[in-house]
Amino acid sequence: MPRSKGLAAGAIALGATAAVAAYDLIQRRHSVLRNYPVVGHLRYGLERIRPEVQQYFIERNWDGRPFDRDIRSIIYERAKGTLEEQAFGTERDVYRPGHEYLVHSVHPAREPQEAPRVRIGGPDCTRPYDMALVNVSAMSFGALSANAIRALNGGAAKGGFAHDTGEGGLSPYHLENGGDLVWELGTGYFGARTEDGDFDPQQFKDKAAHPSVKAVSLKLSQGAKPGIGGVLPGAKVTEEIARTRNVPVGEKCVSPASHRVFHTPVGLIEFIARMRTLARGKPAGFKLCVSSREEVLAIVKAMLEVGTAPDFIIVDGSEGGTAAAPLEFEDHVGMPLTDGLMTVHNALVGAGLRDRVKVGASGKVAAGNDVVKRLIQGADYTNSARAMMMAVGCIQSQICHTDKCPVGVATQDPRRARALDVPDKTERVRRYQDATVREAVRLMAAMGVDHPSQLTPDQLRVVVDHGRTESYGERYDWLSSGALLERSAPEQWVRSWERADASAFHTRAVA
Repeated sequence: MPRSKGLAAGAIALGATAAVAAYDLIQRRHSVLRNYPVVGHLRYGLERIRPEVQQYFIERNWDGRPFDRDIRSIIYERAKGTLEEQAFGTERDVYRPGHEYLVHSVHPAREPQEAPRVRIGGPDCTRPYDMALVNVSAMSFGALSANAIRALNGGAAKGGFAHDTGEGGLSPYHLENGGDLVWELGTGYFGARTEDGDFDPQQFKDKAAHPSVKAVSLKLSQGAKPGIGGVLPGAKVTEEIARTRNVPVGEKCVSPASHRVFHTPVGLIEFIARMRTLARGKPAGFKLCVSSREEVLAIVKAMLEVGTAPDFIIVDGSEGGTAAAPLEFEDHVGMPLTDGLMTVHNALVGAGLRDRVKVGASGKVAAGNDVVKRLIQGADYTNSARAMMMAVGCIQSQICHTDKCPVGVATQDPRRARALDVPDKTERVRRYQDATVREAVRLMAAMGVDHPSQLTPDQLRVVVDHGRTESYGERYDWLSSGALLERSAPEQWVRSWERADASAFHTRAVA
């Protein structure tokens, strides 16, 4: 009997194999399978698990992308509150061109008992907000699950830092834990839009009045996909998402590439001022991935012309993350955060506006050294998205766009999302942010300063080639206050200033 069963099973297996082989030979989609029936499936199976094999067995601790294993490990350890030190010394090549390091002092400063905070709110803001050095960057409900949003906001509430809503609307999950919110509007004006997709000031005013909303932000562009909008397929527009975004259930939800409420730099600044008024004096600002120096200077000229300025500008780098974007945009469009940040900072300084506008940095901020580096480059505070996702449990599987997130972070599948335990992940978010800020403060103390305002470009150095390093103070232009107005800035800055036009985003020719 056992032998007959074995023969039967073998016959079934042989028959199934023959059927697969026959299908492979006649199908026209895969050339590999037509030439190599049955065994050709091995190629597709190996290709499917290649990312996991690469991440877990091949890549070294310091060369993984987008975040290497060292960084991922330190995020997980800080989130769990476990041992985060490293033994035996660095594994990185500290002589490699491009390696950056912070300049410590032989006489370190004392660490302040409380981490510094940044007051957001210029002269036209009546309800300023004190921002933490590290906050949750923009991630929408829809891109993230309800449980992920709950955990991020709960962590923000416990830790006393801000949580940017992303452009997907102000969902109930952003509000239920009472964490401080920066409510972001994108080109779709989700949560404050009319039926035809225009901005609805009354809806905006009503929702901005919520006590959890501490600031309002307008998204101009995103680091990973600047210059394009987004589409949420109708099948993913559930009743819940439709209610949050003020869009019809089951219909394609489109974020256009550009805004309808303004068409010029002057129009942008006037709209930001309108947002601040509708929000009853709460800070208002915008987020962008920098395109060119001239466009930034055109916006700065508009501030001078209109006579007001945003309370903050969030600079996103081209190395920033996204749930989904074309490869060409992710890899080849937009200015990296270092260049974008210093462009915005120097433009504001050169126009004499830097004291009115705070600057946030967003793009691969994960560890304390990232925070200090961005502060040196001109930021006042930082925002973190993917590191916060990792604190919630993200394992960098890079399938956010498939709705099949294995840990319930980037999905709308209730079965997958239930794997994310909100109370546990809430505490992990709080611990990760607290530990990262503490390390940033400790680094600054080691550099001889007890407040970010004391940092200078000379305290960040980069290896140029073997045997030669330069500080950021030597390597880049740093404008003095009002230098653009006085035409005393470096020549290339003056030329860009002359080309910039407050009435148009595109530069004009100069004779």
